[in-house]
Amino acid sequence: MNEVRNITDQTATAKHRRRADRKLGRTMIGLGAVVGLGLAGWAGTANAATSSGTATAKATPTCSAAALKATYGQQLAGGMNHEGVVIRLRNLSGKTCALRGYPGLGLENSAHKKLTTHTTWGNTWYAHNPGKKTLTLKDGESAEAVVAWTHANTGTSGAVHAAYLEITPPASTQHKTLALPQWVDHGDLAVTALAKHITVNS
Repeated sequence: MNEVRNITDQTATAKHRRRADRKLGRTMIGLGAVVGLGLAGWAGTANAATSSGTATAKATPTCSAAALKATYGQQLAGGMNHEGVVIRLRNLSGKTCALRGYPGLGLENSAHKKLTTHTTWGNTWYAHNPGKKTLTLKDGESAEAVVAWTHANTGTSGAVHAAYLEITPPASTQHKTLALPQWVDHGDLAVTALAKHITVNS
């Protein structure tokens, strides 16, 4: 009897332990689900915040040609027939807009007819290229680039006699026009990327 009772007691104890283990297992699963839901909710909130931040960053529109005023800055000259100029694009839209990259360039004659023009992006005789960066321009702020060319002699074979310079803002199909009464060898221009400020070599 004692042996049987002891077996029965052990069996009852084992059953009780199994029931307790099952309850504990269900409790742990439940807690895991709650924690999982909490983490998922946190991740969702974090992702939403990130997406919101990204959307805000992407909300700044690109500056259109109509929003910008083109002007010349410093006139540049030097030896070895080099010449150049700083060009500026000023945001007058009344709103913040962005620019990134290089301005498109083109030469025109006195009748505003397009002339053969070749533009090289990068370093120029007068300034190192600052590289492509997204520039956020508040109303009234400007971006600038350095344009350079050579002119061996007036009327040299292959030289282009320009009267105007077309400046097309990045990502735009419209251009601004400034007077540029210059001889440009082979119509070759070099230009840096736009930057808030570019240091010109002394």
